[in-house]
Amino acid sequence: MSFPRFAWHRFWAMVVKEFIQMRRDRMTFAMMVAIPIIQLVLFGYAINSDPKHLPTAVLSADNSVFARSFVRALENSEYFHVVKQVANEHEAEELLAEGDVQFVVNIPQNFARDLMRGDNPAVLLQADATDPSATGNAIAALNALAVTALNRDLQGALAALQGKPAPFEVRIHRAYNPEGLTQYNIVPGLMGVILTMTMIMMTGLAMTRERERGTMENLLATPVRPFEVMAGKIVPYILVGYIQVTLILIAAWALFGVPMVGSVVLLYWVVLVFIAANLAVGITFSTVARNQMQAMQMTFFFFLPSMLLSGFMFPFRGMPEWAQAIGSALPLTHFLRMVRGILLKGNGVMETLPHLLPIGLFLLAVVAVGLKRYRKTLD
Repeated sequence: MSFPRFAWHRFWAMVVKEFIQMRRDRMTFAMMVAIPIIQLVLFGYAINSDPKHLPTAVLSADNSVFARSFVRALENSEYFHVVKQVANEHEAEELLAEGDVQFVVNIPQNFARDLMRGDNPAVLLQADATDPSATGNAIAALNALAVTALNRDLQGALAALQGKPAPFEVRIHRAYNPEGLTQYNIVPGLMGVILTMTMIMMTGLAMTRERERGTMENLLATPVRPFEVMAGKIVPYILVGYIQVTLILIAAWALFGVPMVGSVVLLYWVVLVFIAANLAVGITFSTVARNQMQAMQMTFFFFLPSMLLSGFMFPFRGMPEWAQAIGSALPLTHFLRMVRGILLKGNGVMETLPHLLPIGLFLLAVVAVGLKRYRKTLD
């Protein structure tokens, strides 16, 4: 049996043909260029697993020089950034529950007196441990800092208090996740990640599949209005999204022991808005994509920044301000804060609303763009 000889002219003809095809498919070529650039920029500049300047509130019942020196030492470590002085524990707990601060430092009354007596007073650090990776390095820095934080003030007769062990005790309270289990952070976050990927992909493929099969022409010939088409495409997948959420919640409770402190009913209402936002993105992508391959490429193009800049994989507060601004415009960022707040902190409507509104605004903006693009496809 003889095989045909390799012909260079046929080989180069195929190479030229592929370059021509690549030039015609501008969307795919743009994705091939843009996705590596985005990954390079995000991993090179935006991703930081050692967050610093974390917002910190101080509750101090002692106005001594030692208390002030300790707070200054915290800020000099660059891990803590004091943003507020609180008056009572209730205000401090609200700041932690709403996510406005990462830490609360509680300096007790008579801290200076007990320090000078050698009674080893205790300073309490309350940490929002819903994301253990965001607090681990800061807590380790604080334990090392306690040894030398007051050395400048412990002079003369108090010089004997310098050195190890520290002249005061630092007690760590990891709120909402005492054992620092990563499952408490990852499993609820997976709910948002899975919904983002599947909802956008399924709706994007559903529309482009109709266009490829030729059934879109029949749909456009009917008196169905653009908004009715979008709503009709979205509603069935809302049920699919709720099934996914239910399965994730059951697995989180049965397999990983994730606590569910807050209202599951509130969580389902929040999920409805988030699912609708992602489905609207999928519908909008389908009005741009010419085929199912382009729809999948656009889904990945949206999913990659959402996963990296939302705080799911890396601490959100460790990113530079421009990356946080982009992440704050993405619905997944706010959904992660809501679902972790409801399940782990027991947050209610008032704590959830500030994060629900940006998702609602995103939904309205995407629907408006989708409707405009859909009208263009009618012509």
